[in-house]
Amino acid sequence: MLDFLAALRIQDAIDILLISYIIYRIIDLIRGTRAVQMLIGLGIVFLAFLSSQYFELYTLNWILDNFLSSILLVIVVIFQDDIRRALTQVGTRPFLGTTKWIEPGELEEIVRAAVALASKRIGALIVLQREVGLNQYIEVGTRLDARVSKELILSIFLPNSPIHDGAVIIHHGRIIAAGCFLPLTTNPHVSRTLGTRHRAAIGLTEETDAVVVVISEEEGAISLVREGRITRDVDAGTLRTTLQKLLGA
Repeated sequence: MLDFLAALRIQDAIDILLISYIIYRIIDLIRGTRAVQMLIGLGIVFLAFLSSQYFELYTLNWILDNFLSSILLVIVVIFQDDIRRALTQVGTRPFLGTTKWIEPGELEEIVRAAVALASKRIGALIVLQREVGLNQYIEVGTRLDARVSKELILSIFLPNSPIHDGAVIIHHGRIIAAGCFLPLTTNPHVSRTLGTRHRAAIGLTEETDAVVVVISEEEGAISLVREGRITRDVDAGTLRTTLQKLLGA
């Protein structure tokens, strides 16, 4: 053991730490997603390949051998959504520093609006853009470019408002657009009890680094969605604290 430690170079130690960190981040990224089941499936296929060699099942071995020879292409096709999400998040990790996306006063207006909407059981989708641009969703909505305020957010989501359907997108303390339609998640493991708003919020955060606040009109509850994961029944204090951390307010 001592001989091994003596022979270990500083470069080797750094190499081991980097690989360990990368593996940890990959596991953290796919945890709770359909990628876990896909990896299990690929593992079963590989075990079947080894078994076909051992038991001399030549036809099965030939089929699996041809399949596994294109494994890199297979992985890219199967995990394209997860790979895209991972790449968009590479430059937004905490060790690169925290960017201030909103001022404390503007964040407070959003929290107050969310609480007011929940108390009135008015459904809403509030998207907080960070580094990844959302122009493709802004373009299909109604451009506003207005200062964030509780009153304006409430007026947008009132049932008789012409732009109450869809989401509000906020960036650097400005309401950029309203009535924006978001991509629905295709994750089959998302609870069937979740409605269209929650599925749209999950879908957007699977593809971007945006943070989404969802208000359910059925339950009058607030949910917070990020990185394809949803936290339900969030109170005002938790919402405020979490948004402060995520948006650098």
